[in-house]
Amino acid sequence: MTQTLEAEPPTQAAADKTCFARFRSVQKSYDGVELVVKDFNLDVRQGEFVTLLGPSGSGKTTCLMMMAGFETPTHGEILLKGEPINGLPPHKRGIGMVFQNYALFPHMTVAENLAFPLEVRHLSKAEIKQKVQRALAMVRLDEFGDRRPAQLSGGQQQRVALARALVFEPELVLMDEPLGALDKNLREEMQYEIKRIHAELGVTMLYVTHDQTEALTMSDRIAVFNDGVVQQLASPDTLYEQPENAFVAYFIGENNRLRGEVTELAGERCQVRLDSGETVIATPVAVAETGVRTTLSLRPERVSLLREDSREFENRFSAKVQEVIYLGDHLRTRLSVCGNDEFIIKTPNADGHSVLRPGETVEIGWSSADCRALDA
Repeated sequence: MTQTLEAEPPTQAAADKTCFARFRSVQKSYDGVELVVKDFNLDVRQGEFVTLLGPSGSGKTTCLMMMAGFETPTHGEILLKGEPINGLPPHKRGIGMVFQNYALFPHMTVAENLAFPLEVRHLSKAEIKQKVQRALAMVRLDEFGDRRPAQLSGGQQQRVALARALVFEPELVLMDEPLGALDKNLREEMQYEIKRIHAELGVTMLYVTHDQTEALTMSDRIAVFNDGVVQQLASPDTLYEQPENAFVAYFIGENNRLRGEVTELAGERCQVRLDSGETVIATPVAVAETGVRTTLSLRPERVSLLREDSREFENRFSAKVQEVIYLGDHLRTRLSVCGNDEFIIKTPNADGHSVLRPGETVEIGWSSADCRALDA
């Protein structure tokens, strides 16, 4: 009789080799008492765009600074291409870095700024000239090499900072709130510019922001931070459609919150009695038994205004219109429903202006699949 041997699970060392950058059980404390980063684990694949997203003080920038070498972990290990780098100084890590304040040398021209990281690596003048021209072309600033940073707009300065981080062809680029100083239009333009460059070069990027739109626009995966802990790590669409807890649901996109108690639980459906007395059918996500408190999460665009020919919904309620805001492509209506005076619905402006008026009573409905029962 032939005995079949099961394949052994990969060793930790083998697992470390499979990802490009890795944080392994990393913690950070500045005072020896309070942890600003608590047991952070993250694997970044080569060529991936990963964003660390969270409010100010959540620990995301500290993680980036530890990868760059400007901060040292209190506990845990950081690896790059399978090799520990905890004790490696920043200049030996070969990592490109882009800061919010650009950090350009004001007395140097754009071309000289880009040449600097190549000069410290002792490249020949011919190589430097070639790489600088290539980097300028990459960010569409071919004609700006002779200008100084003060002669450029904010968006152009940010492009130079990005080009300088890429000019020596690093395999990993770190970006710390790089678009925070730009106005809305420039910020959106640079989001697509960074996404284009990432797609063209295939470089690995680790990006820090508190702006959810930036994260959703550019990322392959997003790690949502709060209080030094990753709340959820997933693709943008998964984070938006399937948040695992109340913090992620309300930090990513807009949500309606309804609070109550779970009264029935059966498979992929649960019944919740709201504090206002109504009963809602929802999808249980972070509830495991009846009798527990929960917060229901419901996206505004998943709520429908009901007409006579509307399809049936498990959840149907009367609502009083409080406010209607015309936003061009859609209408944002604030309602009073189920004890919540700040209940929002978004409807596409496909048929012209809404006929809803403040004070009017309407019927609304939503599916249990779109209503998630999360932690209280």
